[in-house]
Amino acid sequence: MKTANININLTLNFKQVLEIVKKLPYKEKLKLTAVLNNEIKQKHGSDKILTHFASEKVLAKDWLLPEEDEAWKDL
Repeated sequence: MKTANININLTLNFKQVLEIVKKLPYKEKLKLTAVLNNEIKQKHGSDKILTHFASEKVLAKDWLLPEEDEAWKDL
């Protein structure tokens, strides 16, 4: 099937999207699943990075205590 390169903006709610997806052929559903899984993985990966940076300042308070230096001095 040849597809045209056309941009159309539609406002759809979740229920409408779900109904469209239900009508897709099996192979198209598999493609959509792969795209969605990739989106989730990318988002999850960036969430981990953001969590790391958000946590760093809070954890640094403990890291900078003299007791922490004492606990790690033999390593």
